[in-house]
Amino acid sequence: MLFVIWSTTAFVLEVPSGAWADTYSRRKLLVLGALISGLGYAAWIALPSFAGFALGFVLWGTASALISGTFEAFVYDELAARGSTAKYAGLLGRARSAALVANLAATALAAPLFDLGGYTLAGIVSILSCLIQAAVALTFPEAPPVEPAQAEEDEPQPTSTRAALTGYWSMLRAGVTEALTSRGVRRAVALVALLGGFLAFDEYFPLLARDAGASTTLVPLLIAGTVAAQAIGGALAGPAYKLPAATFAVGLGATAALIAWGALSGTAWGFAPIAIGYGVMQLVIVVAEARLQDSITGPARATVTSVSGFFAEVFAVAVYAGFALGSLWFSMSILVAALTIPVVLTAIVVPFSLPAAKNSASAEVTDT
Repeated sequence: MLFVIWSTTAFVLEVPSGAWADTYSRRKLLVLGALISGLGYAAWIALPSFAGFALGFVLWGTASALISGTFEAFVYDELAARGSTAKYAGLLGRARSAALVANLAATALAAPLFDLGGYTLAGIVSILSCLIQAAVALTFPEAPPVEPAQAEEDEPQPTSTRAALTGYWSMLRAGVTEALTSRGVRRAVALVALLGGFLAFDEYFPLLARDAGASTTLVPLLIAGTVAAQAIGGALAGPAYKLPAATFAVGLGATAALIAWGALSGTAWGFAPIAIGYGVMQLVIVVAEARLQDSITGPARATVTSVSGFFAEVFAVAVYAGFALGSLWFSMSILVAALTIPVVLTAIVVPFSLPAAKNSASAEVTDT
């Protein structure tokens, strides 16, 4: 039930918050998102009940929606203002890797913190981490905002609140229109959404490890291996950014083979190929995200990115539902291996849906 509350909140706010990020200070929204996350933890501490946890998940979903799309658009446009968009893939990859390492460290610290002060201490430390996140976001530079979507010439010019609402709806419409009607952008949005949905794999790795006979102490180490591989893959996205699309298609196909092999091996050693495959997939994801940003030409960058994030969440929920239904008849190893089938199908379309690297000879995106 709590998962449904969180997911519903994120779904409802994902795209609308993207349009907000295209009409308001993205830096301030990143700060706000961090503070709302902290309030979510505070709700869990102050109200240790279902209502408190539900409120916390609503706040978490809100914060997630605010940051999703906003961060990517903020970084890209800041680099664009400095003529340095070529650095985006590497910077995004390092940021993703740092986040993975931080999450891994937080997971490792959770048990000692709980032993020292229970849920209250763990919650307080989590709140402090959100405050640090907000403080870091405050230090970011911010270039002047992009020009808003133009209103029709015969439309009267609104003022104050009406002006803000008009600008918001114009930006929302511009972003959704570009995401759905520009052929190059539409393909990139769909590809990034599919790839992002495949990250649902890791929700089932602990269960797969237990089915493979891993001990309680070994399971977190196996999961840590997949996270470490993801971090390495993300860090390599910058150097790999300009490789041809066919290379990433082969890499994604290899990912499917490695994960299926590891899942069906029936042993803890199977997590070695799984980790390698997951690392390669993270590299492909970051490169695809970077090329999506390169393909966006309109003013509603955060909105377009949020449309992709929305469909990624939809696909992930479909994966969860498929696993829940499939678990009635199949083992976890079979289910994980089965999920590699859509990975293979996605690999097949990568050469046709991944935009060319910026500044390459074929970088022009067709918008018809």
